[in-house]
Amino acid sequence: MADPSSYRPRPGEIPDSPGVYRFRDEHRRVIYVGKAKSLRQRLANYFQDLAGLHPRTRTMVTTAASVEWTVVSTEVEALQLEYSWIKEYDPRFNVKYRDDKSYPYLAVTMNEEYPRVQVMRGHKKKGVRYFGPYGHAWAIRDTVDLLLRVFPVRTCSAGVFKNAARTGRPCLLGYIGKCSAPCVGRVSEEEHRELAEEFSDFMAGRTGTYIRRLEKQMTDAAEEMEYERAARLRDDIDALKKAMEKSAVVLADATDADLIAVAEDELEAAVQIFHVRGGRVRGQRGWVTDKVEDVTTAALVEHALQQLYGEETGDSVPKEVLVPALPDPVEPVQQWLTDRRGANVSLRIPQRGDKKSLMETVARNAQQSLILHKTKRASDLTTRSRALEEISDALDLDSAPLRIECYDISHLQGDDVVASMVVFEDGLSRKSEYRRFQIKGFEGQDDVRSMHEVITRRFRRYLAEKEKTGEWADGDELSDLKDDEGRPKRFAYPPQLVVVDGGQPQVAAAKRALDELGIDDIAVCGLAKRLEEVWLPDDDDPVVLPRTSEGLYLLQRVRDEAHRFAITYQRAKRAKRFRASPLDDVPGLGETRKQALIKHFGSVKKLRSATIDQICEVPGIGRKTAETIAVALAQAAPAAPAVNTATGEIMEDMEDGTPGTTAGAPGEPVPAGAPDERRGQET
Repeated sequence: MADPSSYRPRPGEIPDSPGVYRFRDEHRRVIYVGKAKSLRQRLANYFQDLAGLHPRTRTMVTTAASVEWTVVSTEVEALQLEYSWIKEYDPRFNVKYRDDKSYPYLAVTMNEEYPRVQVMRGHKKKGVRYFGPYGHAWAIRDTVDLLLRVFPVRTCSAGVFKNAARTGRPCLLGYIGKCSAPCVGRVSEEEHRELAEEFSDFMAGRTGTYIRRLEKQMTDAAEEMEYERAARLRDDIDALKKAMEKSAVVLADATDADLIAVAEDELEAAVQIFHVRGGRVRGQRGWVTDKVEDVTTAALVEHALQQLYGEETGDSVPKEVLVPALPDPVEPVQQWLTDRRGANVSLRIPQRGDKKSLMETVARNAQQSLILHKTKRASDLTTRSRALEEISDALDLDSAPLRIECYDISHLQGDDVVASMVVFEDGLSRKSEYRRFQIKGFEGQDDVRSMHEVITRRFRRYLAEKEKTGEWADGDELSDLKDDEGRPKRFAYPPQLVVVDGGQPQVAAAKRALDELGIDDIAVCGLAKRLEEVWLPDDDDPVVLPRTSEGLYLLQRVRDEAHRFAITYQRAKRAKRFRASPLDDVPGLGETRKQALIKHFGSVKKLRSATIDQICEVPGIGRKTAETIAVALAQAAPAAPAVNTATGEIMEDMEDGTPGTTAGAPGEPVPAGAPDERRGQET
């Protein structure tokens, strides 16, 4: 634990101007990023008496080992730089809003030749129009199903579309009138794009035009006594109205706005956002965050605005943003939003009328979200802190293990031996830093030897990165723990605690690996499955934590996550081995041409008996490649026939280059030499 006075800047060294500052720990990792109108005044607050600091701020300044800053011209520049650095470094002590899921959007891929309507999650793509987010994907599908009666836009995947175009037969939606079937030429590219534009306009809130147009067409059809057509138009109008009813009118003046509300207590805060377009609620989302320091509601709102609009431009930033408290000062944030939209953005607190009433509804949602979050044991900051303290006390550590790494070995009867490394920071999983290993030093089943190899490889890489970055040299000025291409280095940051899945032998192997590398400042323990005992190096008796212990619960979660990650990798590796084909060993032969060969000949067996001239008939295969394929197949031994494990019967040779089957129900064939999962066991 560092003393903040050891790295406090000298008086007069900090400029009295706007800027952004970074706190780094002893390993040069950025742990906190902040901005200030006056760097001198802001940083002085961190170097006061520790007893007067917020508990999380006190933890941050004692974890840090240095502070640095960058001066900028304006507060808007400081806001932009702060956002960029938070995205780049992902500091552990910054306010981070945690989604409990990736919210689905209704997307129209206007960047494709024939636009497609679909559900999308994750990062937004250029040229795609998004609507939402929605709480559930089924809500999107219900809306789309109604709208396809009126706007029969393509919804199929690229594979289905190409297959329909090849066969000249549309899919089911084309037959029942819910797709205009551009794949078979029922409509032109321009007509289909116009349908997609109309669909997007309707979803954007311009609904009245289409309702009035259909009502006029229905009236005209009835006057001309085309009653069947009038009935269809009537049903289309009903479908549009039902789709509109799914997002109720909340603002009568057809306002485009985002409403943000915050519910908070001393430790955590929940944020809820309602996206209103055309006066209707088109989407809703929410986040929860730990309060890293004594942060105000206005500061939480500012962080939420950065999270919402940091990657958005144009119409994705609404004309009006309604908030419970204005950032201080408000002008830089409002200017930043205006720059991102390309037009003026109003950032204000609603005072009266429908907007204030709707804001109260959003606030109630935020309060309910915070209450629900508090009931989730794993995400409770107080519980996590107590768990880390219990682990520290039980293992006699100098401080709470803010970073824990856990390792597990997995194999199937000694085959496909792999290992996993999972990382938990502040009691929460950090999946971006998970790693997996293949055991390379030997073959066969030896968990102790495998554990020694994995720990050795991981921490040898740590020492290499440490030496490369010059961490051992005093006064080295390093930007961060990233490689030459800007990617985070894999093993540059050490844990305070290494947990291994196993008992005394695995713990001894891990400790021996660290000793051989000369590392003596990382604690090691093991968690045995049978009685959930915690084993320490050189101790003959385990540490037994109470069954109600939060520390034991956290160690179990870490161990179970490592086991899950290892099993997933081991199964994927085994499945890949089962799918192996002689064509995989042909240099320069990609997946597309392999599929073309199998499609042309029907199986690897027939391909093996083909002449070079026959292989050259396959599109994309030249004579030189054909000769290479023939040589590779001649050298490769034919696959053994499949065997029925229930009867022992040798099945007909089914060598076709497709994935082999594993043992399942009695009677299913199993490739010769493959392990039978009914007899084997994964570890």
